[in-house]
Amino acid sequence: MIHKTALTQFRAALHREKERRKKVEDFYAWERHARDNQLPPPGTWHAWLILAGRGFGKTRTGAETVRMWVHDKGYRHLALIGETELETRHVMVEGSSGLLSVHPPRERPLYESSKRQILWPNGAVATCFSATAYEQLRGPQFDGAWIDELAKFRESDKVWDQLMFGLRLGAAPRVIITTTPRPTPFLKQLLKDPNVAVTRGSTFDNAQNLAPPFLTHMERQYGDTCLGRQELYAEIVEETKGSLWNRVLIERAKADFKKGALQRIVIAVDPAVTNGPKSDETGIIVAGLTQEGIGVILEDLSGRFATHSWVQSVVANYHHWKADRVVAEVNMGGDLVEQLLRVHDPSLSYKGVRATRGKVVRAEPIAALYEQGKVWHASTFPHLEEQLCSYVPGQSYGSPDRLDALVWALTDLMLTPSFSGQIWGS
Repeated sequence: MIHKTALTQFRAALHREKERRKKVEDFYAWERHARDNQLPPPGTWHAWLILAGRGFGKTRTGAETVRMWVHDKGYRHLALIGETELETRHVMVEGSSGLLSVHPPRERPLYESSKRQILWPNGAVATCFSATAYEQLRGPQFDGAWIDELAKFRESDKVWDQLMFGLRLGAAPRVIITTTPRPTPFLKQLLKDPNVAVTRGSTFDNAQNLAPPFLTHMERQYGDTCLGRQELYAEIVEETKGSLWNRVLIERAKADFKKGALQRIVIAVDPAVTNGPKSDETGIIVAGLTQEGIGVILEDLSGRFATHSWVQSVVANYHHWKADRVVAEVNMGGDLVEQLLRVHDPSLSYKGVRATRGKVVRAEPIAALYEQGKVWHASTFPHLEEQLCSYVPGQSYGSPDRLDALVWALTDLMLTPSFSGQIWGS
C-alpha cells in the first residue's frame, strides 16, 4: 500500500513537472505569441524599421529578433544602441521586455554591466552603446544591430553612419530599428531607402496585453490630437507650415525639464465670455520661473467651464501652487474678472492685462524663448501642444485660449522689466 502511494505521488509530481516545463516552453515560444507585424518580414532587406505606437510591443519584438539571430541564424557580434547608456541598459537589456527577460533560464545570457556586454553560452556577444557617445562605434565590427527609439536621437544620422561602417561581418549583416516616429529628416530618409523594410503598427494592435482603462483613457485624451496620431497611431505628423512653434521645440522643452526651486509662480487666465458646447475655452496655465531664469509650464487647467467653475479652479490652484499672482486678460470681462476672483478670495494677488498689440506680436517673443531653450514643460500637455504647433499667424481662426494664457504667463514671468535683463542678456 505504501509502495503504491509513493508511486502515485511520484507520477503526480512527474506530471506536474512536465506541465510546468510545457508552460515555460510555451511562454518563451515567441512564434506562437507574436502577431504577424512582430515577425521579420520576408526579403533581402538590410534594415527592418518598426514604426509603432506606445505599447505596441516594439521592445519585445527587438529583443526576440536578436534572440532569434543569436540562436537560429548564427549571429555572433551585435550592437545594442539606445538614446543613453542608461536607457540601453534599463530598457533593451534589463527591461520587462528586454533581452534578459525573453530568454528561458537555460538560454539566458550573462550581462556584464562593467564591460557593457551580453554574453551567450554559444559564444555570441552584444555590446551596449549610447547614441550620445556614438564615437564608441568606431573600431568594433558587427553582423547585427538593434537600435531603439532612433527618432529620439539628437544626431541620428551620425549614429547611423558610424554603425554602417562597422556592420560588416557575416554573409548578410542586418539591423532592426524600433521607434515611435517623429518627423525628423533622417527618419524620412530611411523610409525612402529601398533596402529598408518598414512595419507600421498602433498601440491598439496590442490591446489584448494592455489594460482596458489605459486604452480608453489614451483614446479619449489623445485620440484627436497630433500627439495621439504620433504616439498612439505611429503617424509621422508633419509640422504646420508657418507655425511659431513646432514639435521639435516642444519635445526639447519636455526633455530639458529638471525639477528645482522656483523663484516665482503665476496663474494666467484667458477667460471665455460665454459657456456652451461651441463656446471658446477658458485658458488657464500655471507657470513658474527657475532660479536660473528658465520659464516652466507646470500645468494646463484649461477647458470649457461655467464662470463659477473656472473662478473656483483658479483660486484653488492659486493656493495649491502657492502662486505669487493671477494674471488675467480683461479685454472682454474688464473689471468683472477681478471682481469674480475676489469674491472667492479678497486677498488674492491680481494683475489685469489688456491686449493692445496683436496676438502675433505678443506670441513671437515667447516662441523665441522656446527656440533659445529657455522654456521647459514639466509634463505632456496634448491640447496645449496642439494649439501651439497648429497656430499660424494670419491664417489660424478661432481663439487659441491655451496659447494666449501661456503667452500671458511667460510674459509676466520673463519679459517684464525686472526680469527681462536676466533672460535676454544671458
